[in-house]
Amino acid sequence: MTDPKDFRVSDAEREHVIGLLQKAIGQGLITLDEFSTRTDVALVAKTRGELNAVLVDLPGMTHNEQAPKAVVPKDRVEIKNTMSSVSRKGQWAVPRELVVRNRMGSTDLDFSEADIPHAVVTVELDVTAGSVSILLPEGATVDTEEIEMAAGSVSDKSGGGEGRPHFVLTGAVRAGSVQIKQVRMVRIGPYLVRMPGFRVRKA
Repeated sequence: MTDPKDFRVSDAEREHVIGLLQKAIGQGLITLDEFSTRTDVALVAKTRGELNAVLVDLPGMTHNEQAPKAVVPKDRVEIKNTMSSVSRKGQWAVPRELVVRNRMGSTDLDFSEADIPHAVVTVELDVTAGSVSILLPEGATVDTEEIEMAAGSVSDKSGGGEGRPHFVLTGAVRAGSVQIKQVRMVRIGPYLVRMPGFRVRKA
């Protein structure tokens, strides 16, 4: 029987471990030089044993050796929020149609690392005196022309994209705000750093 430590690792697992190393920097567990050295090791790791070696002395940061289960996204999902904060981020399954009902609250939708199998994603807004923040993946495009505004505002700082997925925002915003940004990858030496949000990968 094959030892789990000898199982081959995927690019997604390597990126997950690099994300854990980034958290270790934030907690003061390792220096930037150590991060650079360990990242280089993680990027060339072939087995789970080799990958875990860069985390072995970091408490609570061992890479999970069980592969994550696939999540099948639904066609339509509603997010309801009244006088509170709601966020979707990380590797979440994005439906074909997403409805945001926001009453005097804040909704944060981070699509940058999400599972988006659809070429077009429709986001229907039903916002009253609330705020919606949207972070698009690199290269994505967005259309905000179908939003009905009433004493509200839309700020699109995505800068436009040339690829997919394409996001279509519809619905109504009353005395509320919608802010749209897009992930950018900036080269720093041999690494690509994600902006906004500190993420690093080998260029």
